[in-house]
Amino acid sequence: MTISENTKQIIRKLQQKEVTEQAIYMNLSKRVKKESDKELLQRIGQEEGYHSKIWSKYTGRNPKPQRMKVLLYSFLSIILGYTFVIKIMEKNEGISKDIYNQLAEEVPIASKIYADEQKHEHELIEMLDEERLQYVGSMVLGLNDALVELTGTLAGLSFALQNNRLVALSGLITGISATLSMASSEYLSARSEGDSNAKKSALYTGIMYIFAVILLVLPYILFPSHKYIHALVAMLFIVVLIILAFTYYISVAKDLPFKKRFIEMATISLSVAVLSFVIGILVKHFLGIDV
Repeated sequence: MTISENTKQIIRKLQQKEVTEQAIYMNLSKRVKKESDKELLQRIGQEEGYHSKIWSKYTGRNPKPQRMKVLLYSFLSIILGYTFVIKIMEKNEGISKDIYNQLAEEVPIASKIYADEQKHEHELIEMLDEERLQYVGSMVLGLNDALVELTGTLAGLSFALQNNRLVALSGLITGISATLSMASSEYLSARSEGDSNAKKSALYTGIMYIFAVILLVLPYILFPSHKYIHALVAMLFIVVLIILAFTYYISVAKDLPFKKRFIEMATISLSVAVLSFVIGILVKHFLGIDV
């Protein structure tokens, strides 16, 4: 069958996508514990490979998977979980819907392949029940509390102490103590609600809290002692980056609006930082303390 050069170019791109996604799904299947989910991912991967072979009849090519993309998605699945990776792939699928309709005019089998892709999407959504997403509430609690509390503390101490090493020391002591306190509170709260996984809830809360503590204190360790303003600006920049990254992760994994949540979290954290910085100035002035 003769097809236009434009159609052939589109098919080549789709074929490359299919063979790459086959490799990604096969890799993901190795990381999934539930046997039924493992089998589903393997089957979808095999079907993606079958689609690639169909496209090869029109392109005359058998491309290799995009190695860097496969490695990237494998890495993301380890760090952020397979749910995040699958959701990202779903969003990319949405780009191809109009293309399949266009292809069907010249290549009728495109309609069947598109139907398969829709079926895959439905099956993947049905299987998504990753453990770490069951504790998103604990993760959000830990991160939000750490960002608001520690951002305010470090901002206030920056002007009050005007010494990065003292600020770092105070921040670490405060942060570690707050981590233990927050994790304990989450454990007791989960236990009181009859949650059988109270320990895991506490663990996720603690991990997110100490993660934020380390990143926020880092500028005060790296910058010279007297450059507390530089450390403060760097710390606030890190706060925005953490909020950006975490909000994006949650918005993708849980299908939540990104912009609204990002603005909300950033506004709260930065407002507390500014207020605490002003308080630090006032306390230093009225108490007449010179460190």
